Amino acid sequence: MSTTMPPIEAIKAGMRATWMAGDFGQIARYEPATGADLVRRLGLGPGDRSLDVACGAGNVALAAARAGAAVTGFDFAPNLLAQARERATAEGLEVRFDEGDAEALPYADGAFDVVTSVFGVMFAPRPERAAAELVRVCRPGGRIALLNWTPRSFVGQLFLLVCQYAPLPPQVPPPVLWGVEATVRERLGEGIAALRLTPRVYPLAFPFDPGEVAGLYIENLGAIRRAYAGLAPDRQAALRRDLTKFFADNNRAGDGTTRIDAECLEVLATRA
Repeated sequence: MSTTMPPIEAIKAGMRATWMAGDFGQIARYEPATGADLVRRLGLGPGDRSLDVACGAGNVALAAARAGAAVTGFDFAPNLLAQARERATAEGLEVRFDEGDAEALPYADGAFDVVTSVFGVMFAPRPERAAAELVRVCRPGGRIALLNWTPRSFVGQLFLLVCQYAPLPPQVPPPVLWGVEATVRERLGEGIAALRLTPRVYPLAFPFDPGEVAGLYIENLGAIRRAYAGLAPDRQAALRRDLTKFFADNNRAGDGTTRIDAECLEVLATRA
């Protein structure tokens, strides 16, 4: 019997290893309060059953729990789930965190009133399957809320830079297509009664200069960390220079810190 993994399983294993590399929680500390903002706009509160898909270190899940919702966080990276659990315990919040695949959510049809994903499910390698799962586990009349980086955003352009050193597998669509309105309407067409798409801009603020930000990303963002580790020394130096210049070129601060405006697309869908 062959032990070769199907290509998609090999891709998922590689993506999981990438997100487990480094410590994304160190970067998430400097993310804007997107999760709290989204929870407020959704009006989450007691009585709401909420699922946060690709929850990472728990920014959105914890915000929903603070609002009183019954929250489940879901991710495929055990190191990030461990951080999320530690944070919930430290705050005395009751949040269930499960590990698994966003393309095969282990929940019953209509199990949740609200399903969220902030810069998370957009990285699933088969977006149509992931979208179908978001819809399936949301109850009729419930809501699906996403924040996705756009192609022209700072983060979208950062993806392009990193792909020059470590390209995505050819079978995987660019994650930032989730930030394209026409693509979202196509992926969330079936089973959706209403769809509202709103561009938003959030500041990324770091209390140090662009060179230190580049170092933070090289050390802690899995995709960059793994790419950097696989390069010859001259290419490592080139990647570090390119990242430093990229952060500096986009920096709006003039006081030795780094502040960058990042555009995303907010998706709010109502389940039919």
